[in-house]
Amino acid sequence: MDQDIPVAERLQPITKGKAESQRGGWAIPSAMILVGLVGVGAVWFLNRATEAPTATETEPTENLLGHLPYDEAPLSELEPVSADGQIKLRRAAAERFRAMVAAAQQEGVVLMPLSGFRSKQDQDYLFFEVKEQRAQRASERALVSAPPGYSEHHTGYAVDIGDGARPDSHLKETFEDTPAFRWLEKNAARFSFELSFPRNNPQGVSYEPWHWRFVGDRHSLQTFYKARQLTPRDQP
Repeated sequence: MDQDIPVAERLQPITKGKAESQRGGWAIPSAMILVGLVGVGAVWFLNRATEAPTATETEPTENLLGHLPYDEAPLSELEPVSADGQIKLRRAAAERFRAMVAAAQQEGVVLMPLSGFRSKQDQDYLFFEVKEQRAQRASERALVSAPPGYSEHHTGYAVDIGDGARPDSHLKETFEDTPAFRWLEKNAARFSFELSFPRNNPQGVSYEPWHWRFVGDRHSLQTFYKARQLTPRDQP
């Protein structure tokens, strides 16, 4: 750059006025650059704000025939809640369920676990094979049984409960007329269990007075409530 300046001028000392002039010359471009950067940043922020959230920014809310997707509980986290050891729940749910059974028993009520954790393979049979045996449409079967991958039983937090003194009411709406159901209505919340599918539930699943789920710790609460936005589906 010095080669464009005459030799005589290059040999002259830089004066104060000239230095100030040079500093002043840089002030305007710097301010313009700063304003430009701020403008670019504002445009980027507005674009991000209006973009639809990606799959990693929100929990999935999709459903299949009114049922939500659930992962299988690790087998290592399951504990038995039945006398024969076949019915299991996640450890936290199992502990509270056993405590609930004991509390009910002290009042003469027998809470009997009918089903707990189910694998996706188990649910394959309950949905597809039973659907074929009963000649049901998929939408009809979904009213009473979730498709594999979409059952609360996969989580290890859901349990079907019966009245030990009324086996005729097991897995039927008439369970609501039993002492066991009336006891659960009054006391289940003390043990962090709630009815999954009450009448007119937003998922459109048939009323199941026997189906209860545990929501007594952070993971179980998030499993069932985090970003679960559903609208009722059409009945077949």
